[in-house]
Amino acid sequence: MDKHKQLSAIREYVKALFINERTGHDLYHLQRVTHTAKLIACEEDANLFLSEAIAWLHDTTDHKLVESEEQAKITLRKFLDSILLSESEIEEILEAITTISFSKEEEPSTLEGKIVQDADRLDAMGAIGIARAFTYGGAKKRFMYHEEEKDHTIQHFYDKLLKLKSTMHTASARTIAEERHLFMQQFLDQFYKEWN
Repeated sequence: MDKHKQLSAIREYVKALFINERTGHDLYHLQRVTHTAKLIACEEDANLFLSEAIAWLHDTTDHKLVESEEQAKITLRKFLDSILLSESEIEEILEAITTISFSKEEEPSTLEGKIVQDADRLDAMGAIGIARAFTYGGAKKRFMYHEEEKDHTIQHFYDKLLKLKSTMHTASARTIAEERHLFMQQFLDQFYKEWN
């Protein structure tokens, strides 16, 4: 099976999994991450096929979205085998997608994994990142903001979103992150101004 057909099969695989996702980890998120990863991969002279495949698949085993990470990995491996990816490609994809998540505090070992980690983190920043944070918070029944509780969406900015800029691996991602980081800071300034 040629690479175009393999990517097409991968897109169909994630479409079936994420068609009804409502937490901000939906198909549009996967499209944006893939688009950004491809742009960065071109800048960094990385393997375009692997960058795109990892980007499409990066949330398929995420503990926030699946009942069992182990079962999701087994299912994914079977699928990748069925579309005739090589063993080394499968291993690289699986290693990358299990290290991309911010909460795991890990770093992918390959350039392609690092590129997708950058692209995924960029999608958690800026205007889209803000919208996704409130979408996820709402889906998890969190307060938008609370003056006494800690479990609210505004707290998520301090726990994660404002830390993302300093975690970028590639020069291209660092440039994009600067603007998005600034926008989030401006949003918070305005939020507190209106809240008070």
